[in-house]
Amino acid sequence: MEFTTVDNLAEHRAAARQWVERHVRTEWAWEQYTSGTHHTPELHTQLAKDGILGAGWPVEYGGSTTDPGFARAVLDAISDMGLYADGWATTNMVIRTIRQVGTENQKESIIADALRGEVLIALGYSEPDSGSDVAAAKTRAVRDGDEWVITGQKMFTSTAQSCSHVFVLARTNLDVPKHKGLTMFLVPTDADGFELQPIYTLGGQRTNATFYADVRISDAMRIGAVDEGWRVMRVALVYERGGGRGSKGPTLAERVAVWAMSTDRSDGGTYYDDPRTKERLARIAIDDEVARLFAMRVRWMNDIGELPGVEGSMAKLFFSEADQRHYSELVDMLGSAGVLQPGVAAAPLEGELEHYFRSTVVGTIYGGASEIQREIIAEGRLGLPRNRPKE
Repeated sequence: MEFTTVDNLAEHRAAARQWVERHVRTEWAWEQYTSGTHHTPELHTQLAKDGILGAGWPVEYGGSTTDPGFARAVLDAISDMGLYADGWATTNMVIRTIRQVGTENQKESIIADALRGEVLIALGYSEPDSGSDVAAAKTRAVRDGDEWVITGQKMFTSTAQSCSHVFVLARTNLDVPKHKGLTMFLVPTDADGFELQPIYTLGGQRTNATFYADVRISDAMRIGAVDEGWRVMRVALVYERGGGRGSKGPTLAERVAVWAMSTDRSDGGTYYDDPRTKERLARIAIDDEVARLFAMRVRWMNDIGELPGVEGSMAKLFFSEADQRHYSELVDMLGSAGVLQPGVAAAPLEGELEHYFRSTVVGTIYGGASEIQREIIAEGRLGLPRNRPKE
């Protein structure tokens, strides 16, 4: 296998940087950090206006003529600035799912509205009593003619405060095994009976508890067949788990190495003079490359129209576990300097290490806990038997 690095987006990088210089304000990253909201409406609107959200999508579903390579390079450049686009990330997962399982009317309306920046979708899976066991959902949806009445509560509905809809997993059948009695819905956040309360995480990000008190929605907002919500959500999770190392900016190891070479220790040498520092950075660099290759495989499968089910789990498991190791080791390596937060003048890498040390704690839970990913890989790739019977 040839591991020579080929940047397929090289021709678009300069234009992407120019786009960012024109449209992105540097203070947005600080605003996201201090507010805990990983979504900037002005940025999202501009991405939609310039056809970046719609790049690569069919015209009949609202797609644009913008080059998908340029669009991807722009999103990479935005990420390099420390900006999150969580609202678009979750929306993109859902509309890709709708393209797989939705009706033609849903594809032509919901997807098109999302690509214009008019629809933003949060994920409503987890509940207070079930956590990662989303199939144990108690939120109920009861049919009433051409409408559904939804009652219940969801937890960790991140970015819901900025979204127009929540992609809600609700129980529609009590007489079948738990995985078979679920249905997916798009619930408008301006619907009567919908409420949310903020929750701030260890990493500083704002998430939400969302409440559904007899919320009425049209059957047209049901995504997939009745009682087939588990299958629909599994499609959505495939898109969630393949997150990527697509950026061509300096890697974590490279940025820490530059800092270590230029920062003196109390013994007169630099941090980089310590052989243990070099060893740690080498391990981090190797892990980053492996994570990048996993992400490239997932991206390639998406590009050719395949669903990277097991491959997405492999990528998600590896990079979430590696991130926790990396930031823990780096904070330990830097000693007291490693716990300086963003905004402190002397903080190495502008406080990134301390911030991500906290925020990566939950990385092995989001999108399915590591234990779940291992089960998927064991069964789907290694052919090992399930550790529990099918329901």
